[in-house]
Amino acid sequence: MSPEQDRWHADLLPQFQTTIERAEGDRATLSVRLVGPLPLCHLDEIRPKVVPSDDTSRTVTLASGPSQQHVDAEVWGPSRFTPGGDGAGITRQTVAPFSLQVGTGRPFSLERTRAPLWQRGEDRDRRWRDDWLNKPLRLVLTCRREDFKTWTVPCEVAVSEAIRARRLN
Repeated sequence: MSPEQDRWHADLLPQFQTTIERAEGDRATLSVRLVGPLPLCHLDEIRPKVVPSDDTSRTVTLASGPSQQHVDAEVWGPSRFTPGGDGAGITRQTVAPFSLQVGTGRPFSLERTRAPLWQRGEDRDRRWRDDWLNKPLRLVLTCRREDFKTWTVPCEVAVSEAIRARRLN
């Protein structure tokens, strides 16, 4: 790629507005809007992925615990995509790819994450909720448009109080 093509690619870096709306109980709606830049016009494909909401390394070191595959398949954050909705993958980290025009958006169904089955203790669900109580939902949006290199856009989304709230039971 020429320096001019690299500059043009950088100038067209997709800009998103991501918010969590209509939170009720353990469910919420994630809104992903492509807000710019205007010369971009559209994206042919956007692939959102929920990524860990902290910077902890999760490399399995004990043979008696979960496999690395199980650890990698877990959603390490406050929210994940709802199963069965929007083409969510089995791990609930991804949804089916979609396209957007600049100025338009798309809603996605979210649910609060649950403690992994391998975690022990009667208070495991409370501990899990407490771990993610004030953490954002982190996403990586991989974006494609014909005739351009792929863009990778990280996003942090504040989780609304309704989905963050600790339950006393």
